[in-house]
Amino acid sequence: MMEVQEFWDDKENSQTLMKEKTGLESSVESWKALRRKFDDLEVTAELADEEGGEEFVVEVESGIKELTKAVDVVELDLMLSGEADKNDAIITVHPGAGGTESQDWAEMLLRMYLRWAERRGYSTEIVDLLPGDEAGIKSATVEVHGLNAYGYLKSEAGVHRLVRISPFDANKRRHTSFASVFVYPEIEDDVVIEIDEKDLRIDTYRASGAGGQHVNKTSSAIRITHIPTNIVVQCQDERSQLKNKNKAFKVLRSRLYDLEMKKKEEKMDKVNSEKKDIAWGSQIRSYVFMPYQLAKDHRTGHEMGNINAVMDGDLDGFIEAYLLGRRAQPGGSGDDDL
Repeated sequence: MMEVQEFWDDKENSQTLMKEKTGLESSVESWKALRRKFDDLEVTAELADEEGGEEFVVEVESGIKELTKAVDVVELDLMLSGEADKNDAIITVHPGAGGTESQDWAEMLLRMYLRWAERRGYSTEIVDLLPGDEAGIKSATVEVHGLNAYGYLKSEAGVHRLVRISPFDANKRRHTSFASVFVYPEIEDDVVIEIDEKDLRIDTYRASGAGGQHVNKTSSAIRITHIPTNIVVQCQDERSQLKNKNKAFKVLRSRLYDLEMKKKEEKMDKVNSEKKDIAWGSQIRSYVFMPYQLAKDHRTGHEMGNINAVMDGDLDGFIEAYLLGRRAQPGGSGDDDL
């Protein structure tokens, strides 16, 4: 079918099908790779049984661990059955109250997700970044491109709590800081999201931060407010006002889509209509640096003592525990996330 010219003439449909084909091929190849690893391990186990050499036994034990880990990754992919799980993701990070300390924490979370994406082989693009007054960030929006990016990252939406000795406190006191993370699926161009222009307020302003003199001298940054929902998106990444406007509209479409799907399925945790306070009692995960080191997810109970590894993007254990928990719930196949 793909050899037929008419297939490629329908650009939107062909891109959708090609993306689906790539995903299926990736799944098939993952299972083939598992089979090859199993076959190799089986041969090694037979040699260990026949020869009795300790080196074969060590190799088998190591192979079992590697195979188990590879199976876990494939099983994790199988948990992603939601309508938009396969899509790219859009992440926004905002600090809670607390000034420089919470702004620094927001930047630490941003780096954590960028490192996680890098570890998985995903690409990222920072759409908007507003630096903090002294350190950290006041807000950030990032696109994460890769198969199942949203399916994985949807588990990260919520309030994240940090406990540490603040580097900004001259008296070296322990501080607790909060930051919120929101995750939306990037919507395909063939999904119709109606946006009435009279419901929009579009503002232009001069970009701040990196970008050179051109960025700071021209009003190329765009801020779009969707008045009925009070959703605000902005982009200052590009020098072109038109490019920034297009990117901002893409983020707006994703957020409106996400909101509508959650309304239709009457979810209790609607991202935009029932936001929790970025404060005590509402956090999904805590990251403790002092007096001990521990990252703990309060929804699943999953925890990890190597806090530095977590901050360097080692999040798969938390994501897997969340997805397993969702699947264990009545009717929890993952489809109710959108």
